[in-house]
Amino acid sequence: MELPADLPTGLAETIEPLVRRVLAGNPSAFTYTGTQTYVVGKGADVAVIDPGPADPAHIEAILATVGDARIAAIMCTHTHRDHSPAAAPLAARTGAPIIGCAALMLSDDGPRSDEAFDTTYAPDRVLADGESVSGDGWTLQAVATPGHTSNHLCLALVESGALFTGDHVMGWSTSVISPPDGDMADYMASLAKLQERSDRVYYPAHGPAVENPAQLVRGMMGHRKQRERQVLRQLEAGPQAIPDMVPQMYKGIDERLYGAAGRSVLAHLIDLKNRGAVRHEGDVWALTHGN
Repeated sequence: MELPADLPTGLAETIEPLVRRVLAGNPSAFTYTGTQTYVVGKGADVAVIDPGPADPAHIEAILATVGDARIAAIMCTHTHRDHSPAAAPLAARTGAPIIGCAALMLSDDGPRSDEAFDTTYAPDRVLADGESVSGDGWTLQAVATPGHTSNHLCLALVESGALFTGDHVMGWSTSVISPPDGDMADYMASLAKLQERSDRVYYPAHGPAVENPAQLVRGMMGHRKQRERQVLRQLEAGPQAIPDMVPQMYKGIDERLYGAAGRSVLAHLIDLKNRGAVRHEGDVWALTHGN
């Protein structure tokens, strides 16, 4: 994977008056350039969003960015291991509360497009949809967006119209929906929820800022509907197992990503099964009517 050059790992970038970004040194085919931690606020206190992996160098970079300000909240969009493990050591260093998504500890039964769940995550306060945390000149409001994970939250910066989207919406890649916790119906409903909002810009945990949120969300919903149609077309030719479907549906992708792609296909199939369109016997899927 070729990454953009001159990435400022460990250095604070001011991306708007109330927001600084610190890139963790964990690039991969699944995290792109790495996890982006956001520090919100420029006054007496700040919030830290998605503190990232428990990498001592990254934790020190966050603390250097915060400087003399008090951390009023350590906030996590969800609890995959590239997002939340630094929350506990950062809280231990600063006494800051961990506020945000609920804890979620599940084993997975297949390849992921990202890391497994963080078993160390222990929030002091879980934010429900619409609840907020405020500090010196900033307010962050929770927007529940299940789908990528059942506990996923986006966080809206009320003062500027920015939305921190975690892994729900990213400009560089679509989010893989991996059952049993990932749910395609929930994901589509969460995209529709964002479509009804009027956020100015998205700041994802991986990849560049999204300057055209409404257009991107509309395209993502269309992409998922197109994938669903592909699934149905595959099954029109006869019953199939997922490993037979993936190479036909994802032509040209790196074969190392077939397993992750298969998780999204499974998520589509489960959604279609719940709607009565497909059935399966063991690992073989078929249309409910016809083949």
